[in-house]
Amino acid sequence: MTPFFISIPHSGERIAPETPWLENLPEEILMCDPDRYVDVLYKPVIDKLQAPSVVTEWHRYVVDLNRVPEDIDANSVVGAPHPAGTHPKGFHWSVTTKGHTLISQPMSMELHQTLTEKYYRSFHAEVERVYQELRQKNEKVYHIDAHSMPSVGEKLHRDPGQKRAEIVVSDCGGKSCSSEFTQIVIDAYEKAGFEVAHNWPYVGGRITEMYGLPNEGHHTIQVELNRALYMDEKNKQLKESASQEVSQKISTAIIEVNQWVVDNH
Repeated sequence: MTPFFISIPHSGERIAPETPWLENLPEEILMCDPDRYVDVLYKPVIDKLQAPSVVTEWHRYVVDLNRVPEDIDANSVVGAPHPAGTHPKGFHWSVTTKGHTLISQPMSMELHQTLTEKYYRSFHAEVERVYQELRQKNEKVYHIDAHSMPSVGEKLHRDPGQKRAEIVVSDCGGKSCSSEFTQIVIDAYEKAGFEVAHNWPYVGGRITEMYGLPNEGHHTIQVELNRALYMDEKNKQLKESASQEVSQKISTAIIEVNQWVVDNH
């Protein structure tokens, strides 16, 4: 098996029974920050290559799988080690990037621990299982963590008001993978027809930090896709013809990366 896999941690839309505050929210609020449709766009190439993948069904407002359980503050969890306002988009989002309130009363530490064990640890256990399975027969494992992003930076982002590239490739400032793999991924998406930026405005999340250990043979990179390419960012609906084209370009890029891994592992 080719030592290459894809994770998609933010495309899920299922609300957990333990988070009733998320039920009955208007779609414009509930779908403000999930990476809606990223799983749909990557599925054709994942299926074609029969590539290992880890894709969540759970909404990122239940727990954010690209954070760590310590990324909480007093607004989200009673007894949190960080003061209110320090982690508004942390492990438990208390507000959306548009400023809508999600958590009006902080949850108990017990509930935080329940959500962590039930939803966060199960996802990461699967990522670790795939890593270990691929690592058994390969010296190196290559991993793309796939996301989407607003087309323009919001107030709570590093680049408020700035128009973004079509793809942002992030490697934690060169720490989460080899420079060669970074360049391969950038080149693959550019050859597929995307405009690509590197480490701006995203440098990589907790997943790239945790799993990107190139000295141990684990090469992880984050890829953000501009939502305006394939969806209406206001009503959060897919643009059918445009999304098909974007999905085909993604397939072209992923096939290119996969072939490089085949040739070089």
